[in-house]
Amino acid sequence: MTAVLEVDTVSKTFTRTQALAGVSMTIQPGEVHALLGQNGSGKSTLIKILSGYHAPDPGGAIRIEGNELPFQAPVQSYRLGCRFVQQDLGLVPTLSVQDNMSLGSGFPTAWGTIRDRASREQAKADLAKLNLDIDPKAMISSLAASERTGVAIARALREDPDYPHCLLVLDEPTATLPVDEVDNLLDRVAAIAALGVGVLYVTHHLGEVFRVAQKVSVFRDGKVVGAGPVSDFDHASIVGLLAGEELLAEESETRRQKAKRAAARKHETVFEISDLHAGAASGISIAAERGEIVGIAGLAGSGRDTVLGAAFGSLPRAAGEVKVAGKPLPSSRPDVAIGQGVAYVAPDRKTGGGVMTMSARENLTLPDLKPFWKGGIVRRKAEKARTKEWFERLSVRPANATEEPLSIFSGGNQQKILFGKWLSQKPSVFLLDEPTQGVDVGAKSDLHRELVNAAQEGAAVLISSSDLEELADLCDRVLVIVDGKISSVLEGAQLTQSAITRSFMPLAAEPVGGS
Repeated sequence: MTAVLEVDTVSKTFTRTQALAGVSMTIQPGEVHALLGQNGSGKSTLIKILSGYHAPDPGGAIRIEGNELPFQAPVQSYRLGCRFVQQDLGLVPTLSVQDNMSLGSGFPTAWGTIRDRASREQAKADLAKLNLDIDPKAMISSLAASERTGVAIARALREDPDYPHCLLVLDEPTATLPVDEVDNLLDRVAAIAALGVGVLYVTHHLGEVFRVAQKVSVFRDGKVVGAGPVSDFDHASIVGLLAGEELLAEESETRRQKAKRAAARKHETVFEISDLHAGAASGISIAAERGEIVGIAGLAGSGRDTVLGAAFGSLPRAAGEVKVAGKPLPSSRPDVAIGQGVAYVAPDRKTGGGVMTMSARENLTLPDLKPFWKGGIVRRKAEKARTKEWFERLSVRPANATEEPLSIFSGGNQQKILFGKWLSQKPSVFLLDEPTQGVDVGAKSDLHRELVNAAQEGAAVLISSSDLEELADLCDRVLVIVDGKISSVLEGAQLTQSAITRSFMPLAAEPVGGS
């Protein structure tokens, strides 16, 4: 059987940085091959080489169904059968499903006009192949996250009789999906593989690897440090390959610090949410103490995703009161919240977190320029020194790219920079929406360490996350929201991933007023 993909000792060097060093990989027809690696490990570089965006260094080769991939233009990759769905998806929210699906392949036309009915029928047929019951006329903005991902995959796999597809590359397909929609996506991936398509599945979520993949490759520092059948690995062995044994020791230390932090708390409430109504959230009350890390869990549509944004002021608040150290925060006034020592990390770093066109330095110092302001000008030297300090502390890579735009950094390093801009302000309250979404295991460990440090220094930290492992490992308490209300509070020995999952069921507990 001819492999759909053979990567044969491929390397890639950018100026003085070697992004890939002799990596090899083989994917068979109908196989889901998971690719794991920290941000900066070379995953994105390999994807860009496969797509024709980058050419590798001389010496290696890539073959698609036995045909060597020429590195002349992205169209060569397409013609050999490679299809890609990026994490961004590339969908236009204000266009219909059928229009989005025709953007790449072209619209059916007659006499210079688009044949709307033919476009709709073609989209309907493409969606049906993935068991997607979606109206082709629906706007992308009206779809659930998993449906949008499904549309992007269906578009990528649209039949082209001249250039049939054989390989699908999925880059973090579940990164923005709520936990209750992940299984649907994984079922579709398995169905695609059953049709004989090879799937390269790039992810940071180890559970998905064991759920859907048959083979796995682990990248670290541009090299393959582990590869083989998924059955040859377990969670601990993969984590060890991803970041070395240091990470395992660090996770254990984090748990010890959590217990120590709980024992040392002085039980002084610093942040209060009372009877908050915002979006689907209805009557949410939370009190967080100095030095405490409080988690918020809930399925899509439960109201979890509006609580912290509304408390901070970036989302509208229909009713309720928010206080910092006893002082009320007005609704829809993030500037007042910042002035009272509240930091907020939005769930979408590209649209609500950082300014992608501004430099890392400018992003990191954006919340407060007063320390660098003198005589009507910003003292760049002092600003650069502050940026370098936080780059070193957070292990941001590339380490010397402080003047580069935020857009050039990997997702994990972007998130470190956005964390740094708030950590440098020493706020008394952190509000974090999906703080490590799309972030690799090593970067996640770095960010968790900084949050623990902030709590130990007296800050209250509130985390709203769909990552149940993150909530169980990091938080002192987790509040579970069901149908807009807090249904249960988990802490101590009760605080486990399985307990959080069970609490999502509407009958698991009667709603309670607060915590």
